[in-house]
Amino acid sequence: MTSRPKFVSFDCHGTMIFFDMAGAARDHYGARLSPEQMETFIRDFSAYRLDEVLHDWKPYAEVVHNALERTCKRNGVPFDPDVAMEIYHRVPTWGPHADVPAGLARVAQEIPLVALTNSMNEQIPHNIAKLGAPIAHVLTAESAGAYKPHMQAFEYMFDTLGCGPEDVVHVSSSFRYDHMTAHDMGIRNKVWVNRGHEPANPYYGYTEVPDVSHLPAALGL
Repeated sequence: MTSRPKFVSFDCHGTMIFFDMAGAARDHYGARLSPEQMETFIRDFSAYRLDEVLHDWKPYAEVVHNALERTCKRNGVPFDPDVAMEIYHRVPTWGPHADVPAGLARVAQEIPLVALTNSMNEQIPHNIAKLGAPIAHVLTAESAGAYKPHMQAFEYMFDTLGCGPEDVVHVSSSFRYDHMTAHDMGIRNKVWVNRGHEPANPYYGYTEVPDVSHLPAALGL
């Protein structure tokens, strides 16, 4: 990092919060699918959730519903809308990865933290409260009117904070949801938390850390 940023923005679900959609899927479908089929199901469910947020904004319950329905159809499994709703209601119960609270709290002592999250306004306070660090700004897809990776979500962040891409370090474990768009928006300072969600892609320019306990050092703190 060339200079101290005004803000450290971060992806919440998946990067900071243990976003256990895979576990939820296993709970509902693990008994009827082989281990290999279950892994395919989980991969498809993740891909369809991404595909769903590429459209115009809609409530996240519909994202989960549609993604699960399409996943079930593709994998030859009966779809039950009550299962989709049950999985949606799990989201606010999930807490952080074990490495998050201490690292995030250390950063918060020096630089304001900004959650830029594909979440609903009614759900995200429950996740934020579990992070163990003060979050200065919580900016949701619902308020932005767009999910990441839409540019509109990042534009909403800049407009709300009154800053530009040069003022932010963005932290995420995902290229497809965050860092590709952050790159296109001109955010030069990015930190990739390598949680194994996606392969490395050095083209987009970032500092890699294995988990959030290494984030303070990556920021020069």
